[in-house]
Amino acid sequence: MLARSSSSRGNYFIVPGATAATILMLGALHARRLYDDKKVEDMKEKGIEVEFAPDAKAAFLRLLPLRSVSRFWGFLMSLEIPVLLRPSVYKAWARAFHSNLEEASLPLENYASLQEFFIRSLKEGSRPVDPDPNCLVSPVDGTVLRYGELRGPRAMIEQVKGFSYSASSLLGVNSSLHEVVNEDAQEDCSEQSITEELAKRSWWRISLASPKLQNPISSRPKKGVFYCVLYLNPGDYHRVHSPTDWNVFRRRHFSGRLFPVNERATRTIRNLYVENERVILEGRWGEGFMAIAAVGSTNVGSIKVFTEPELRTNRPKWRLLSSDPPNEKIYEPEGIGIMLKKGDEVAVFNMGSTVVLVFEAPISESRGENDPASEFKFCIRYGERVRMGQAIGRRVGS
Repeated sequence: MLARSSSSRGNYFIVPGATAATILMLGALHARRLYDDKKVEDMKEKGIEVEFAPDAKAAFLRLLPLRSVSRFWGFLMSLEIPVLLRPSVYKAWARAFHSNLEEASLPLENYASLQEFFIRSLKEGSRPVDPDPNCLVSPVDGTVLRYGELRGPRAMIEQVKGFSYSASSLLGVNSSLHEVVNEDAQEDCSEQSITEELAKRSWWRISLASPKLQNPISSRPKKGVFYCVLYLNPGDYHRVHSPTDWNVFRRRHFSGRLFPVNERATRTIRNLYVENERVILEGRWGEGFMAIAAVGSTNVGSIKVFTEPELRTNRPKWRLLSSDPPNEKIYEPEGIGIMLKKGDEVAVFNMGSTVVLVFEAPISESRGENDPASEFKFCIRYGERVRMGQAIGRRVGS
């Protein structure tokens, strides 16, 4: 009996001891995360940009069934909430994620589930769209993570300082972006060869034989390819709108992973947006190529595209490889694709995620003080909060 009692007492102490050790370990990890986040905030205040640094959490996330977890979370979000509880539940959500309930187009009692509330539309006039035909507007409410010009044949998009990914990997190998980049490279080579040929001629042969000789390529408006990455917090308005008037010719769906896409994830997970599930709309606007990539994340039940309501994302899949070809559809009614006006609804997320714009626009090519060249300039800053319809950049000059 004594030995049995000692054994029971030993087991009694083992269980609380293991529990206490687990709590201490979780507490230490949480404290370490708070410390790291505080360091990041201090660096930002000093103007120091945080560099890419993979960690153990990023490796651990690859082992988790995040697609299944996200589908289960989507199921819970779609459960109907009793009418009497709806206002309290949605107000609690709004307090936690800083949502503005006064902008909701319907009374809170009309949203049957958290999912309906999450993808709610807004009252008319809540998001005025900049009417300037020379500007691109933000397609979402979100935070500006990155923006800039894509240079060179590889056309790399910076995820965070110290790591970039190619635009072609994000949009797909069949993207029209390849044609745009190759055409720019050919024009640069042709312009360089013409300049070299002119340099070989003597000054008097140029002045007498061909006084009006001009470079036919350089006389064309020069175009560059730009990008802008916008992150949506869980409390943001989660509908995606058209940034300009354009024609959509193609939809591409990549069935990838569902890693989180918050700021910490961008600093620790390689090829985050390339590996995650995403839907891409591609076409042309007044200045040339245009693409919108709606990137999914953990707990995104689906990405609904209004141009194609039957499309289903985050569906069960036994085998998932990054090399799997995307599901693609060409829109060609009457040969003009689907026409979208600036501010039209394009898609909706079922949780926080990211939108990446990739587009062609004029670049600077000065012709003198009295004849300035037309060029595209961003009017946003890193880390800035923008609202749908707000101008993010515009064409300036003649």
